[in-house]
Amino acid sequence: MGDEVANLKDRLAEEIKRALKAGQKVRLAALRLLSSSVHNREVEMRRPLTEEEFREVVAREVRRRGESIEAYERGGRPQLVAREREEREVLSAYLPPQLSEEEIDALVTEAIAATGATSEREMGKVMGHVMARAKGKVNGQLVQARVRAHLGGPRQLTS
Repeated sequence: MGDEVANLKDRLAEEIKRALKAGQKVRLAALRLLSSSVHNREVEMRRPLTEEEFREVVAREVRRRGESIEAYERGGRPQLVAREREEREVLSAYLPPQLSEEEIDALVTEAIAATGATSEREMGKVMGHVMARAKGKVNGQLVQARVRAHLGGPRQLTS
């Protein structure tokens, strides 16, 4: 466990050096911000992060980029949208591969069977089951939409 985090941190430091030498400003900024976020989380927890905690920090930063992209799109700021997308792409390299829609549907079906959910009121049980099994490998909004579709509620997110 500790070796994997050390490898991720070493990889991050190496990529920062490469981005600096290559003059890749956006990539460098994203990697430095990630490094800073990881360091701050370690200080907050008063111990080195586990691999799961490291990936949670990355996921949080990727999610922030997504929120920024939406805000900038609403505000008509295409240059900032492009920058945030580039940063999100750089950070996404530190996340585990995301599950496909078929894999999500299989997890949702399994969770509905395991929890015995029959209506949208029981969506929380199903969401909890799916998110526990797919931690860090799936977007929660996408799972929510798939669960709603399976339980017969209105769809909020289409992919």
